[in-house]
Amino acid sequence: MAVTRKMLYLKSKGAPDLCGPELLAADWDVHNAPNVRDALLKIREHDFRVGLAFFNSFDDHTHHEIEEFFHGSGHIEWIALVSPECLQTPGFGKHVLRMCHDYHTLPLDITRLLSTLGHAYGMAQVKSLITAHDGKLGEYEMVGASSIMQKLFSNIRKIGSVDAPVLIAGESGTGKELAALAIHERSTRSDGPFIAVNCGALPTNLIQSELFGHEKGAFTGAHQRKIGRIESAAGGTLFLDEVGDLALELQVNLLRFLQEKTIERVGGIEKIQVDARVIAATHINLENAVREGRFREDLFYRLNVLHIEVPALRDREEDIELLARFFFDKFAKEKNHNVKGFRRDALQTINDYDWPGNVREMINRIRRAMVMCENRLITSADLGLDRRTSQRQLVSLEEARGKAEKESIQFSLRANRNNISKAANQLGVSRVTLYRLMEKYQISAQR
Repeated sequence: MAVTRKMLYLKSKGAPDLCGPELLAADWDVHNAPNVRDALLKIREHDFRVGLAFFNSFDDHTHHEIEEFFHGSGHIEWIALVSPECLQTPGFGKHVLRMCHDYHTLPLDITRLLSTLGHAYGMAQVKSLITAHDGKLGEYEMVGASSIMQKLFSNIRKIGSVDAPVLIAGESGTGKELAALAIHERSTRSDGPFIAVNCGALPTNLIQSELFGHEKGAFTGAHQRKIGRIESAAGGTLFLDEVGDLALELQVNLLRFLQEKTIERVGGIEKIQVDARVIAATHINLENAVREGRFREDLFYRLNVLHIEVPALRDREEDIELLARFFFDKFAKEKNHNVKGFRRDALQTINDYDWPGNVREMINRIRRAMVMCENRLITSADLGLDRRTSQRQLVSLEEARGKAEKESIQFSLRANRNNISKAANQLGVSRVTLYRLMEKYQISAQR
């Protein structure tokens, strides 16, 4: 169901009416205010995220009053609706830059105005979320208004205050390293280093030296002592990305470090005490890897003391357009882009697309689109998406039932803390049937 978006319209004398079917179809609820006083009263009554203000002349005294009003209206993103003559008045442009998110030049172009309003609303949402969650954020901030992301933010805050190993699960490109960094920044170790290691990217013959360091002369080419990543993380956090790709012999060494908090450099005999918190991440099912003999069970339990899962982008549909607008605004600041936003059909395509590469794919596509776009608004073609490829794949009724059944079982197990008897009772099936369905859908009950 679409969410109605409230907009305050500072509609002085001569302003065009905004009551057409296009705004209603786009779920805008317009509240008119003829002057600043009435606007202040309406702000107290309603939660506006976007404001539209009409200007047909420039008076420095009047605009000083309006500028004070704009700056005092909190989180509202203002759009100036101006005549071409007013825009050319000396000094007016500086006021618009100081006061407004954007402007729209008359005559009224509803399609263009809706795009501007939508972008302003999206940015107001982002600012509201960042203010609500507080704290430091990474290079590409974790942004989300969906319930699943709100739960993730809550879990990150809880886990940050506990100095124990964490295992982060999630598909590639979902932002597992951002989650790890957010945990680190909310921990007592936030003043210490955050050392990230991609276990899947390091060559097998170098990873032991990279993790544990080496002494001078330990092997050919070891001309001097090297401090490893684990030792570099002392006093802070060691993030092991794609930990499931670690070779079994290195898993033994990592387990010893987790148990004893000591390491030995390659070629050394001295035990070195290292105080570092370990956060690991993986896109594979480590329980399956344990059953298949590819991952040590004792290491799995050492890493999986605290567990969070970063959702795929397709599982947080409410956030897709919000993220797209957020990244557009972020990249627009890198250089002076002439691109002003997305066309409505591009936004529809973005919402329809399945995003198999998750947030990482969205970042890449939007950055590329902003470079390749030759118009003011980004199209589906600029993004490399079209209707044929963007529509989510249709499935049979049997596949849809299976997906719903699997999700219901997973939800019930989580809600009942993996108690099989309680989950079976909630689902209205026997324990035997639940075990059979768990085996069918390859669902494991973690304890």
